[in-house]
Amino acid sequence: MPAYELIIPPELDGAAIRRAATGALGLSSRQFKRCKFQGEMRLDGELVHADVRLRTGQRLWLYAPERDVPQPEASEIPLKVHYEDEYLLIVDKPAPLPSASSQKQTGATLENAVYAYLGCQSGFVYRPVNRLDKGTSGLMVVAKEAHAQHLLQKLLHTDQFQRTYLAVAEGTLPEPEGLIDLPIAKEDSASIRRIVSPEGKEARTFYRVAKVQNGRSLIRLQLDTGRTHQIRVHLSASGCPICGDFLYGRELEALPGRFALHSTAIRLWHPLKRCWLEAESPLPEQLETLLADSPQVDYSSPAGK
Repeated sequence: MPAYELIIPPELDGAAIRRAATGALGLSSRQFKRCKFQGEMRLDGELVHADVRLRTGQRLWLYAPERDVPQPEASEIPLKVHYEDEYLLIVDKPAPLPSASSQKQTGATLENAVYAYLGCQSGFVYRPVNRLDKGTSGLMVVAKEAHAQHLLQKLLHTDQFQRTYLAVAEGTLPEPEGLIDLPIAKEDSASIRRIVSPEGKEARTFYRVAKVQNGRSLIRLQLDTGRTHQIRVHLSASGCPICGDFLYGRELEALPGRFALHSTAIRLWHPLKRCWLEAESPLPEQLETLLADSPQVDYSSPAGK
């Protein structure tokens, strides 16, 4: 169960516990409320209330129980773990495995696989930090407790949480490297598709073409923003839809249930261990072979037709 500890520094002398919890310890307001109403707050070992004022050198200890949620089903899916400690996992999600369970997604997911990997522990809560589409493979970060998830999600789309993708796309981009800066909006309320639109939210994707072979390109990409389907929309709008992308290009029989997008590298600052973590996952062979065998496909008609 999550517990947090702090030796009160001089700058917090006279401050309330809430300020130390949400400031120096970085707890969310929701976590602090769980400490206050469901957990424990101790100062130098003594139970205290939230209105107690702190003094320099005191030891503050907070305990926040996990929220009670239904436990998922365990799925014994082989799970490649690149890094693990008491706070987080960096795992390699296969495709077409969904990232999380939902009312619409009742089959096996990465959530079920992580639950099984962690031994079906009591009180398990699935806490993905970043997410990948069902059809995308590669690296994901999963927090083991609420505080770690809260701190890590604050780092998303900063220099302290860098994600690199590889895509095999049809055609070639006009420049070998650059920035795709096109706003993205939802197509309509009934669709999951996104479109480039001046009314959309700002979206920026850095890219570098790593290889061009047989009419297809291997492209290395980094997100500067995190819009839904951002890489897929940006490459399609640039005339290079991702191979097998059924929403923004064409399905391929060689890629059943997935498309040629892979989360290949993560570099992040561990906010609790205060160190850098790096993980790499090579392009799956299934996607590598697309560059060797590239049939001509007509993209002139609307996607999905």
